[in-house]
Amino acid sequence: MNGMSPDEVARMREVVAHLSEYAEHLEKGWKVETTDGEVKLVAMSPNLPHGTNARIFREQIEAQTPHVTAVNDTDMTDPVTGLEKVPDLMAFVTGDVDPQADSVDPRAVLIVVEIVSKTNPKNDLVTKLYDYPRMGVPVYVIVDPRDGTIGVHSDPKPGPDGIRYRHSVPCMFGDTFPAGQWTFDTSGLIRYR
Repeated sequence: MNGMSPDEVARMREVVAHLSEYAEHLEKGWKVETTDGEVKLVAMSPNLPHGTNARIFREQIEAQTPHVTAVNDTDMTDPVTGLEKVPDLMAFVTGDVDPQADSVDPRAVLIVVEIVSKTNPKNDLVTKLYDYPRMGVPVYVIVDPRDGTIGVHSDPKPGPDGIRYRHSVPCMFGDTFPAGQWTFDTSGLIRYR
């Protein structure tokens, strides 16, 4: 992680492991994520529009690329930065990830899709937009059911402000757009009430 020693990264991973074990026993779905030395316990409270929108993207990924696996709400841990995230949806070449692994290496991931939550939009719109390019995620799609907007972010490259996505394309619900090796039809996406 930024400026953390190997001992600090190791200690952070211990904290994450203990907190993750604790989170598994809580009543609602909770996951652990990290950002620059901070450990966050994140409530997983997807509603029907959230889940439906993730399913729409997952089905299109799997239909267009049968050799790719798309999974929801699965741990992703970066061995380079030490960052840990739980994307709403990520996809990777099926043979590139051990199906018995506890976590996916983001450098094997082809695309991440996040459905912005009603209660914590900053996590997807700011924090993950900052962290995913540093983790090596090549394409990050942000779907915002609050206002019907979509942001397609790609081409992570180092620059004076760190590793950032160098291309960002705005879209709207109802658009058909390319992202990575896929073309997504968003006519079926559902906005929040």
